[in-house]
Amino acid sequence: MSKFDFSNHKNNWTDRDVEAHWDRVAFMYISENNKVKNAHDQRFTESLKHLKPESAKRLLNITSRDAEADTFLKRANPGLQVVNAEISQGLINEARKVNPAADQIKIETYSSLPFESASFDRILSLETLEHAADPIAFLSELHRVSTNNAIMVLSCPPATSEIPYRIFTSIFGGHGEGPHRFPSSEEVKVMLGKTKWKLLLHKGTVLIPVGPQPIQQFGERLINAFQGSLLAECGIRQFYVCEKY
Repeated sequence: MSKFDFSNHKNNWTDRDVEAHWDRVAFMYISENNKVKNAHDQRFTESLKHLKPESAKRLLNITSRDAEADTFLKRANPGLQVVNAEISQGLINEARKVNPAADQIKIETYSSLPFESASFDRILSLETLEHAADPIAFLSELHRVSTNNAIMVLSCPPATSEIPYRIFTSIFGGHGEGPHRFPSSEEVKVMLGKTKWKLLLHKGTVLIPVGPQPIQQFGERLINAFQGSLLAECGIRQFYVCEKY
């Protein structure tokens, strides 16, 4: 039994608060991420290893931010229909400047998505769960809009990242995360179970997000060698590969 079994997992902010933060920082989002480009793009390259995009038909990318994932996905499968859903109009506007061909949808809340049930056979959710005011409602909606046996790749920072995140932003600034709560891997797994997602793989990644590339690569070799350990929990990007049941 987990200590999270009887939690409702709700947070003390609203999805509107999250929207307002990303609207405020949308103008700097791309330039700030380019400062840590290797670590930023790792979310896309790692996702492709597990999404099986070559056999997918329709994918929901939520939230899409600057729609950069769209480029990676279309490169892997030019015929894939990618729907990029984003809560911030400011980020949608920025995405249109750099990727005008991307199909983008504005959402109002993570708890009620504007898509029909069983619409997508793939779900990509990168660094979004930690921002949802009601994570259970969000995961339930992703389950609803997915087809049977759909694959979902979800990533989010773990609870161990909170202090390093605050130190990094105090020194280097950046766009910040706005309203968020980094959940432990234990809590994420409980939430996935509650919303009927079968966990196929959990993997900690990005142990050393900054510095010379050889040092970052050493960090990845190290964390890969100790998956399932406390060291893996220290990776700032935790991946969860799931299947709908």
